[in-house]
Amino acid sequence: MTPFRLDPKQTLAAATATLCVLALIGLWATSGNAADAQPAEAQTPTAKPALTVSTARPVLGRLPVQLSANGNITAWQEASIGAEANGLRLQELRAAIGDTVRAGQVLATFADATIQADLALARANLLEAQANAQEASGNATRARGLKDSGALSAQQINQYLTQEQTAQARVEAAKAALNVQQLRLRQTQVLAPDRGVISARTATVGAVVPAGTELFRMVRQGRLEWRAEVTSSELGRLKPGTPALVTLPSGVQIRGKVRMVAPTVDPQTRVALVYVDLPTSGDLAAPPRAGMFASGSFALGDTSALMVPQSALVMRDGFSYVYRIGDDNRVSRIKVQTGRLAGEQTEITSALDAGTRLVATGAGFLNDGDLVRVVEGAGAANPSPAAPRSAASATR
Repeated sequence: MTPFRLDPKQTLAAATATLCVLALIGLWATSGNAADAQPAEAQTPTAKPALTVSTARPVLGRLPVQLSANGNITAWQEASIGAEANGLRLQELRAAIGDTVRAGQVLATFADATIQADLALARANLLEAQANAQEASGNATRARGLKDSGALSAQQINQYLTQEQTAQARVEAAKAALNVQQLRLRQTQVLAPDRGVISARTATVGAVVPAGTELFRMVRQGRLEWRAEVTSSELGRLKPGTPALVTLPSGVQIRGKVRMVAPTVDPQTRVALVYVDLPTSGDLAAPPRAGMFASGSFALGDTSALMVPQSALVMRDGFSYVYRIGDDNRVSRIKVQTGRLAGEQTEITSALDAGTRLVATGAGFLNDGDLVRVVEGAGAANPSPAAPRSAASATR
């Protein structure tokens, strides 16, 4: 087989052509990369702020400590006013529900004809007893004068003396019977035992009632109290004199003070009653009334607290967040725990530095990592985004 041989001139020409092609390709690639790199570096777009916001910093202050409770408004003391006379007809009623009465005021009267007759009979019996006693006393006096003369025996003298004592006893009995009838006559008038307000009336004119039947019920001295229900674990924080603020169903608020803390706790509910005295509230448009349900709180002093404006808080998925502004004006979302409210301020109970710069207005339009334009001091009341944002991102 004849071997294949290359021509040296042809080999040199082919190598020269190949080198030229490679040089052209390298020159084209170098010039292309340089051209691409220069516009990319020169045309880098500048990031635009998503929102113009104002800032706020957490501040330390003092907030009141309050203990909330619910309960009922009741009478301080309620008096039951009943009939003392037995079997008499109710003749007249002089007080109605809601009337303010004074101590000793006549509330009702009974017919007293039978008692007047019994009283006249008792007076007659007393006069008769006094006449008999006077006669017996004269006989006894004469018997004592004849004691030493022997005109009367010792037995006769003792009889006269005994008759005198018996007659005097009958006088005392007649006086007692007269006093009983006079007392019955006084009992025909039903009197108020104390000043207060009539809260109930069960009396009916013309009814014949037995002794002890309740005719009226009265709130003594018109005093009301709030009986708050407090758990046994919180009972030790209260003591007599603690201020309380009671809110009525109408929204009216009344200030009172703890009068007494119940000495026992209900073993079923583990709840104790706290008795709060309420002031007289005749000047209120909607005063408290016994039987009302009312909520309230007890003032237990104050404590230090870290507070932020309420506008800086954002609620998402049931949690509270604030947005911290970094040195590069980008925001980062921080989950926080909130506590008490004080006007436009909210307490933060979780860890948060007092010097942290927070978004004060417009936080609801931001997402984690957004770039913002910061306006120090008070921000706009209604911030508007600097660039258009989708509805989904604005409500997240």
